[in-house]
Amino acid sequence: MRGGALTMADEAMAAVVAHGLPDVLLVSSLVDLAGFLGLSRRFLGDPPVVRYLHESQLLYPASPNQKGSPGDEFPLVDWISMVAADEVWCNSGFHLDALLAALPNLLNRAPDRSHADRLSAVAGRCHVVPVGVELSDVPFPVHIGDTPADGGEGPLVLWNQRWDHDKNPVAVFHALGQLADEGVPFRVAVVGENFRVDPREFTEARTRLGDRVVVWGFQERDAYVDLLGRSDILVGAAHHEFFGIAVVEALAAGCVPVLPDQQSYPWLLGDMADVALYPKGGLTYRLRDVLNDLGSWRRRVDGLALTIRRFDWRKVVDDYDDRLEALAASGPKVHARV
Repeated sequence: MRGGALTMADEAMAAVVAHGLPDVLLVSSLVDLAGFLGLSRRFLGDPPVVRYLHESQLLYPASPNQKGSPGDEFPLVDWISMVAADEVWCNSGFHLDALLAALPNLLNRAPDRSHADRLSAVAGRCHVVPVGVELSDVPFPVHIGDTPADGGEGPLVLWNQRWDHDKNPVAVFHALGQLADEGVPFRVAVVGENFRVDPREFTEARTRLGDRVVVWGFQERDAYVDLLGRSDILVGAAHHEFFGIAVVEALAAGCVPVLPDQQSYPWLLGDMADVALYPKGGLTYRLRDVLNDLGSWRRRVDGLALTIRRFDWRKVVDDYDDRLEALAASGPKVHARV
């Protein structure tokens, strides 16, 4: 967020020398777009500019190890980047709604000019453009009967998030541990990327869950896709989720969701949200119910695996193409940034 604009300007200049001027500029999160445009003004021309927000610094939860207030520096970089763009694309309706609702408080903390008068114009340039998910190799579910062929060991529960605090693994491990103590039959797969030196809660959970664990840690793509096809239940308790690529992957493979009725999940599940998502404090109860009556829950969410595949890259790419081609045809939009 601080130095990336200069790095990207250098890379962009090399790309312009090699390939010519771009028709459209598409800039993702974690780049100071206004700074990048200033650094590249002499060689980039004036193409239409899209800011794609996979995440927002204003909405990202603070780390439990963070000392002091995170401050407004990076949220303001996001905001000014939105002002600088001709269009702003958010990866989900949940993300866009939450961001627009939170921006007034950020801007009104300014000691002098808040620029809140620009909110309406910026909001008018915002669009929901879901991220595509690679689903071409994810098997479509074929369930035979009401229970999994698990040899009596119970359904396979999958947790497939990034190993970090905002995904709330502690709550998931607490629920799994309690149900294991109760003797509820299940097996568990805990996968995802770990960037921490000491993911202590994971180490403790693996010890507690013992031989119920069938897969643990990061998986290469082929092994991961195979695991998706074998899993019965997707469990989650994230404190924040702007979209949910891993969730879409698992639901597309037929997992029954055990997810909270917050974050992006109601938006992802749509009409099925009221049936499929658990209320605050209801993780253990819902997971127990699904484990004990998997067949019934599969019938309740019948059709979800098909509808969630609307996020397949092979489907959403047409929308991206149409939007980018329309922007390229429109040429510079100087008026939009005034």
